[in-house]
This record gives sequence, C-alpha cells and structure tokens, in this order.
Amino acid sequence: MFRLNIDDDIEVFDSPDIAQPVEVDLPFRYDSRPYQEDLFVAKFERHMTRFAVVWHRRAGKDKTYWQIAVAATQERVGAYWYMLPKQTQARKAIWRGMGKDGYRFLDHIPKEIVKSINNTEMCVEFLNGSLLYVLGSDSYNSLVGNNPVGVIYSEWSLCDPASWDYIRPILAENGGWAMFCYTPRGRNHGFSLLQTARKFPDRWFSSVLTVDDTKDENGNPIITPDIIQQERDEGMSEDMVQQEYFCSFDAALPGAFFGKEMKATYDDDRVCRVPIEPALPVYSFWDLGISDDTAFWLMQPVGNELRLIACYSNSGEGMLHYINWLHDFRDKHKIRYEKHYAPHDIEVRELMSGMSRKDTAATMGIRFETNVRPKQKSDSIEALRRIFPRLIFDEDRCAYGISAVASYHREYDDEKKVFKARPEHDWSSNLADALQQLAIAWSDPVVSEGDHADQFGGSGW
Repeated sequence: MFRLNIDDDIEVFDSPDIAQPVEVDLPFRYDSRPYQEDLFVAKFERHMTRFAVVWHRRAGKDKTYWQIAVAATQERVGAYWYMLPKQTQARKAIWRGMGKDGYRFLDHIPKEIVKSINNTEMCVEFLNGSLLYVLGSDSYNSLVGNNPVGVIYSEWSLCDPASWDYIRPILAENGGWAMFCYTPRGRNHGFSLLQTARKFPDRWFSSVLTVDDTKDENGNPIITPDIIQQERDEGMSEDMVQQEYFCSFDAALPGAFFGKEMKATYDDDRVCRVPIEPALPVYSFWDLGISDDTAFWLMQPVGNELRLIACYSNSGEGMLHYINWLHDFRDKHKIRYEKHYAPHDIEVRELMSGMSRKDTAATMGIRFETNVRPKQKSDSIEALRRIFPRLIFDEDRCAYGISAVASYHREYDDEKKVFKARPEHDWSSNLADALQQLAIAWSDPVVSEGDHADQFGGSGW
C-alpha cells in the first residue's frame, strides 16, 4: 500500500477548529492496489510532469486520480483542476459522486487541511492556500486568470482537446504537470497522445492496463473472465468489451458515426504529412456557428485524392477573424483559393441589418457558394462515408479535426440505454459537420485531375 511522504507529514497550525498542530496521512481513506502504485511513484517520487494513463473499466481510476490531486495540493501551493468532459458530468460524477466504498470524493479530503468548500464553483480551498477545482473541459476558459499548476483530465478521450492547447503554455511557464486518464474511444486525440507519450519516455509516464494486467495484493484478477462473460450475456457488444476491458483503440466505437472509416484511414496511411501544392487550387468547406464554433476545412484535389491540408475552428469571433486566418494561411503557403462552400443557413438574414452572413462575407472579399440542404442529417453523414476512402489528412495541421471526426457520435439516451439517431452536439460536431459540406459539394464520385474547375465551377477569392 502506497503512502505519500510530503514533508514527512502535513502539519496544520492555523485552523480555527484545531487547538494543536495535527498530522494527517495521504492518501486518505484509500488503499492503493499494486498496479496503481507505479502512478504514485511517478508523480511524487520521480516527479514526472506528463502522464498518459489508459486503464480498463472498473480499475479504480477516478478514486486514484482524485487522491493524487488532493496530495498534490499539499506538495505545492497553487491551483489544481480536476476535469471531466462536461461541467454537468463533473458535478454529478465527482463533486457529488460516491464510490462503491461508500465514501464521496470529498470524503477523501481530511477536514483538518480544508479551509472552505464552495459548492457553486466546485472548489475546495485548503489551509495552505491551494485550490482544487472540479470542472468540465467544455468550460475550461471560465477560469481565465486562475492559472493551474496541475491538471488531471478524467476521460481525456472524450474531452475537448482544445482545452489542452489553452492550458499547455500555462503549465510550461509555471513548471506544472498534466495527467491524462482514459479508456480508448477510437483513434482520436487519446490515441495520438499515447503515441506521443511512448515516443518520449524520459518526459512522459505512460501506462496501459487491461484486465490481464490488474491484480489485487493476493494476485487475484480485479476483473475475472466470469465478470466479462456476464457483461456479454447482458448485452455488451464485443467491440465494447474490447474497448472497455482490453483497452483496444481499434474496436468499433459504439455510437461513433465514422469509427470504421477512421480506422481504415489509419490502416491505409492516409493520416500523414500532406504537402501543400501552391500550383493547385484550394477549396474551403464551412460550418457556421453563432453562439458556438465556426469551423472549416481546406482541401486540395489531386487526381482521385482529396487532400485535407488544414482545418480551423474557433468561437465568439466575427467573420473577419476567419477571413484574416485564410489570408494569413494563403500568404504563408503561397496558395490560391478557388471556392468556399457553406451550408444553407449562411443565407439567413439578420433582423437588425437585413443582411445575411453570405452578404457580410462578400463585403469582406469572400464569396460563398451555398450548399443544397440535405433532406435529413443522415444524408450528409452517408455522403461523407461514401467519399471517405478518398480523403487524406495532414497529421499535424488537421490533428484537431481528425480527433473531432473520430469522436463525432450519436446522442445517448440514459433512460433507455440506447443511442439516438441524431448526433451529439459537442466540441466534435462543428468540424465533422464542416467535412460533410465537402461531401455535399463534391457530388461526383470520381473526378479526374482536369475536371476540378468544372466540378466546382469557376474561380473565386
């Protein structure tokens, strides 16, 4: 059983409820299993700063990560973030959550080291000045100015990877650490992060534990074959078994629209370094948001190949921001834009100005073509499936978009325990929708290199 030795013990002198100094042990109300101890050692003895932790279902993940977060607040004074994919999920699963041991997560913090608990902000303030926030990756920018020195992502493969782009420079500047904990969800950003961790073992601690790797102190498996068979008997698919218990990144992701297509893309080496050809035209395909993200892809057709050379998304910005991005990319790579395609709602007119966003963009020098609205969402999804074998993604400039398309999935009905037909609207949906605009615009299943101008019609900005 692993016990931390942070300044021997944590001494508390200034609590108004405590007359004498006290000593507390960490972890608190928790006994580590043998396979969990390497993670504690890597964090508190080897002092590593990057962690990729891929553990199977029911391996005792969140209780372990929570103990690390609490102990870290006493090792170094600062702000710490414990993040789940969504804020609502963070409140339900962690802030109000309880393990099978009967303890709430908050019960694993000794009262002797707590100054206050803010239920509204989901924040624990410690007597030494540290703060521990529980939040969702969908609201990470709500804590602007509260720079963390340690971050734990629970279910990283479901989180918005843009949050890491926001946090990464903060941790680089203050010498902080980040721990990414998850089970696989196809070959999205969780898959690529593990590959990065394995490339740099001097900087990253990586751990992949399937049910074959996790045993208790007596050598007995935590999850027995009988338990897995019971899951199968009760309706769990074999793909889900492989994903959840054997940490397979290649199992078909339940609910994902393009899981099989993304796997084939990787198997065919169509996620690679894609050169940008200045002599060839570039087309853009957009999904336009108002309160949420606006996203687009840039594509160069080469023979039968549709080369995706870049993608971009942002939120809370006007059209000029995106046009400036296009200008900068064009000037940097010496390319020429041929056409820009957007969905039907670009022609909706605003009540105040009477202008559509298509009109507004035209005044700024970009002329959009309006795609025909599909009769139903499934039509555009199926159109993208048909064209997927021709897509080639640049692994760097399209990294965020690749994760989005791989993560794009159906809504889940918690009551009926089934996936709905419609997509979940989350961080992944805008870039996935933008890529569907390519499939709608490029209706001819096969074109030759000389047909591109006719396919899209004329030249543009």
